[in-house]
Amino acid sequence: MPDQCMRIPNDDASILKVVPQIDENETVCDLELDDKNDNDIQFDQNVKEPKNGMRFSSEQELFLYYERYAQRAGFGVIRKGSKNKPCGSVKYLTLACAHYGKTKAKASNIGKSNPTKKTGCKAKINARLVDGAWFLTTVEVDHNHALSPGKARSFRYNRKLACIGKRKLEQNDSAEEGMRRNPNSLVAKVEGYENLPFVEKDCRNFIDKVRHLRLCKGGAGVLHDYFSRIREMNDGFYTVMDLDDESRLRNVFWIDVRSRAAYEYFGDVITFDMTYLANMYEMPFAYFVGVNHHGQSILLGAGLLSSEDTETFVWLFETWLKCMNGQAINAIITNQDKAMKSAIARVFLGARHRFCLWHIMRKVPERLGSHAQYTCGLKNAIETCIYDSQTCARFNESWQSLLESYDLQDNAWLCGLYGAQHM
Repeated sequence: MPDQCMRIPNDDASILKVVPQIDENETVCDLELDDKNDNDIQFDQNVKEPKNGMRFSSEQELFLYYERYAQRAGFGVIRKGSKNKPCGSVKYLTLACAHYGKTKAKASNIGKSNPTKKTGCKAKINARLVDGAWFLTTVEVDHNHALSPGKARSFRYNRKLACIGKRKLEQNDSAEEGMRRNPNSLVAKVEGYENLPFVEKDCRNFIDKVRHLRLCKGGAGVLHDYFSRIREMNDGFYTVMDLDDESRLRNVFWIDVRSRAAYEYFGDVITFDMTYLANMYEMPFAYFVGVNHHGQSILLGAGLLSSEDTETFVWLFETWLKCMNGQAINAIITNQDKAMKSAIARVFLGARHRFCLWHIMRKVPERLGSHAQYTCGLKNAIETCIYDSQTCARFNESWQSLLESYDLQDNAWLCGLYGAQHM
């Protein structure tokens, strides 16, 4: 389902998005609003519960009402199949809880997991068009699962990003605003994160889709010509340029003959990481690194990527493996990126995947720096627990002592790390 631009007031506070189609007969409610008050995007705590016979002047008004109700109650909304008149206009429609129906058979592609678990929930409303107005004919308000009003804004079905918000993000991105600062420019408009109908991840996903490789005019041709000259001088130079459906450059991978030769000897364990070029293009730069017999880092391949999703990483890993004649790796070390993790499981079958401790320790000040005792013992206690524990038993003992001493048993980040300690 293509995105649709909506008529909304000229104010950054009104930020809505049409969410992509979920499956063949099930879509998320998409709205085309006329000028509304800024409060339309905020969660209305006073919206009434739906009842049979309620009247709505338009399909858009019905959608907006049920979305508000769902946000207050704490569940996502989907649109089920509807019946049309012979002329093609909608006559009946159903709006239901996102947990409505049954989950399809588990997909074999682990990189495309079902984002919402179907529980057979019966909560829904049926509406019928009569003389130009919509009337509720069936109302079910009971759910068979827990509701989360406090988390409603973060549900995939409630997160929205509309045309004016997209333009703002693109302008900021072109002006070299960092991704962390980009959403912040919209927060001030609505006076707090809790009033934004999207999260930072939605901004990242949008920028990933529109960014592509920001080469100047003719840049793709220049890059192709440069690689051609290098291949003429180095027979073993390998490069692949990935194009989209409109023949625009999307991803690039390259490796020289020395790196290919080094992989045959030092490719048992590799590190894969991402960084951003410090220039106006801000393109994600990906690189494979190994360690030789002198303990020196050696480059084993590099690429420029247009996005950082699972499919892009799968393309890069498969391309890299192909140029290495399919020689499998024994282990790979990355950061905790979920898209990387999914792609590695699909491409590097049997390889041991581990998280980079350096990346984890970099997050400690951000996650725990506000703790009252961070500089008075907590920082040293964490480093001692991690670096000085020589056995699993010793680590577990030190970890539990750390949590109890600094009252961190309920810290979600530390609990998540401990749960993923096998990585």
